[in-house]
Amino acid sequence: MRNSYLYEKSVKRATLCAVLVSIFLIIIKLITCWLTGSMSLFASLLDSSIDLLASGLNFFLVRYALKPADDDHTFGHGKAESLAALAQSTFIIGSASILLLSSIKSIIHPSDIELPLLGIIISAISTVITCILVIYQKYVITLTKSKAIQADMLHYSSDMFMNIAVIFALGLSWYGITFADAAFAFFIALFIFYNAYKIAYNAIQDLLDRALPDGDNMKVADIVASFPEVHGFHDLKTRQAGPVKFIQLHIELDDNMPLIKAHAIADSIEKLISKEFSPAIVIIHQDPLSVVPVEMMYIKNQPK
Repeated sequence: MRNSYLYEKSVKRATLCAVLVSIFLIIIKLITCWLTGSMSLFASLLDSSIDLLASGLNFFLVRYALKPADDDHTFGHGKAESLAALAQSTFIIGSASILLLSSIKSIIHPSDIELPLLGIIISAISTVITCILVIYQKYVITLTKSKAIQADMLHYSSDMFMNIAVIFALGLSWYGITFADAAFAFFIALFIFYNAYKIAYNAIQDLLDRALPDGDNMKVADIVASFPEVHGFHDLKTRQAGPVKFIQLHIELDDNMPLIKAHAIADSIEKLISKEFSPAIVIIHQDPLSVVPVEMMYIKNQPK
């Protein structure tokens, strides 16, 4: 996204919407769960409660991640987004564990459900509201590529499918198939575990400075290749923290090229790469062509 103001505005608005939706869903599900006694609806209520905790944490951490760089954090605070995603996965695993144990207990000792039609109506309303939120979050992600919003969208998407599963479970219970309610809750718990794993894995990879996708590396190579004065490049390193991409590389230039010209070429490449991957911080080192073999040998001998 080119405009940092729009990025900040979009991400903040998305986190606020998630918190407000979670509060509303908790209220209507709490009342309905108390009236019906549905196990799968309780599962949905529990998940919405965890959503509120996760989205609330997201609300504050995303705002911290948007703070500009300072003397103590010279690369900015962008990794707070990945911390928010990792924290969300922890909350989600906790809710899934409670749900799994509760569903097993209900499978062993099933109980009748009161007012299943009410549960179906509330679950349908929850599905529509969650679907609208997910669509909006997906729109924000296309603009911002925010990891925290991606994690938020992932578990709200699972909530949407959970609500659909609850509708089926309550429908079957209406016809006397009482174990279906707990059985659906059991499989929902497994589904939540799977989503939590994906969120945690991606967050950890970002915190460990995972490189940008190969397609992005190819874009960098194409930009460098567009300068005929550059004989090649090496030691390309990339990572991402929040919205900001960090890209550094060495370009290979003629030995006798004036320093002022080498600087101008590197500066032009930096500007093009920064424009392509905005927001980005690009660092380019200029190597004389004759020292490249020594440079490559040094890089090869670096500890992995």
